[in-house]
Amino acid sequence: MRRAVDGWHAVLRIGAVDHRVWSKEPPALGAPYAAELPFDGDIDARAFAARRLWRAMNGRAPGPAFHQLSKQRRERLSAAIRALDAHSAGGSYRVIAEALFGKKRIPDRAWKTHDLRNRTVRLVQGGLALMRGGYRKLLRPGRRDE
Repeated sequence: MRRAVDGWHAVLRIGAVDHRVWSKEPPALGAPYAAELPFDGDIDARAFAARRLWRAMNGRAPGPAFHQLSKQRRERLSAAIRALDAHSAGGSYRVIAEALFGKKRIPDRAWKTHDLRNRTVRLVQGGLALMRGGYRKLLRPGRRDE
């Protein structure tokens, strides 16, 4: 627990899940507490977190995390970051594609119109978008005010 300008911040570990809480006043043992949820762009995430905390405090399984990326999305983000790293190091699209997809899958001819070249270009563009701030959307999905 730590005190900050805006109040008290704490991380409650219940089971294997960390729950972040904030209080205007110093917390007191045995005192009743309520969740205050402002109607802002984060209302869905706040309500979900409050419900998970309530479930954990009452001995129930907390349930899934608010936002979990699908396996396909995680793999695409990983490939985009790898493509960005290679691009930033000066790698050509062909070299990047060979690293991502294997040299055997890259044609000697018709490279300029090949699907793997197009995928590589899109992955580099996706990596650049993440680097330019797009990663924030991963941290706070579904916000309508951005």
